[in-house]
Amino acid sequence: MTLLVSDEVRLAVEADRPVVGLETSVIGQGLPFPRNLECVERSERAIRGAGALPAWTAVLDGTVRIGLERAELDRIGTPDAATKVARRDLPAAVASGALGATTVSATIWAAERAGVAVCATGGIGGVHPSAPGEPTLDVSADLLELARTPALLVCSGPKSIVDPVATFERLEELGVAVVGYGVDRLPFFLAREAPVELEHRVDSPDEAAAIADANRRLDLDAAVLLCNPIAAEHALDPDELLAATHRAEERMRDAGVGGKAVTPFLLAALAEETDGRSLEANLVLLEDNARLAAEVAVALSAARSGR
Repeated sequence: MTLLVSDEVRLAVEADRPVVGLETSVIGQGLPFPRNLECVERSERAIRGAGALPAWTAVLDGTVRIGLERAELDRIGTPDAATKVARRDLPAAVASGALGATTVSATIWAAERAGVAVCATGGIGGVHPSAPGEPTLDVSADLLELARTPALLVCSGPKSIVDPVATFERLEELGVAVVGYGVDRLPFFLAREAPVELEHRVDSPDEAAAIADANRRLDLDAAVLLCNPIAAEHALDPDELLAATHRAEERMRDAGVGGKAVTPFLLAALAEETDGRSLEANLVLLEDNARLAAEVAVALSAARSGR
């Protein structure tokens, strides 16, 4: 068996109880040790406190796993222990028996097959700006997977290291519904908003759950992206963030970093360029998104059981 769902998650799904799918790349590559394990604790506390069950996803011992024990999360959170696994990497990771931390694309793929309808992350990948003299764009696998997986993903918009306008246009092109939670502009990860107007908005978990339910009943292939802005008191100034991001990108180009290493490198460099404030903000929004995802999952479960 190459897809294994824990008994706790399986029983919850079968009983239509609320479950939230979670990626492990954020603890395997996105956050430094030991703050990554702090993220585990804060996210789980937020989800369970809202009445839902956390379901972390990873590749362990040749199997895609949904629903992990704390000891398994500690393995993934050990520095340099886990490889970064997007959906395209799943066959190789399973065949090799590698310890793999799943990105958004692999996580929502696995969650959907396990019957988990709601997932959470910090920020999604997107369209990276081209380096000077380079005509091609680096586009995250997250976007294509969102176009073919009917999940609801709670996030704080695209990561601040990508082009928000190009990312939003690509999501529109792929048929992904982008919905603001309490806002009319696209949240931009560590900043409250990007200069992108949103057509759709909800102001409660019940309204978000209604959209997720309609998406499923319509048998649409694409996801619903519920964009929850970072709390104002923790947000970074957009101009300051942009300048820090440009400095981080220059460091990345000087170091010759590419491929899967781009996002972890940029996030680490951004933390240094902001004297650690981006790291603290990231932890806050991850916890808040986990809580909101749990509230939506609870509302969705209640709506389905009330039919």
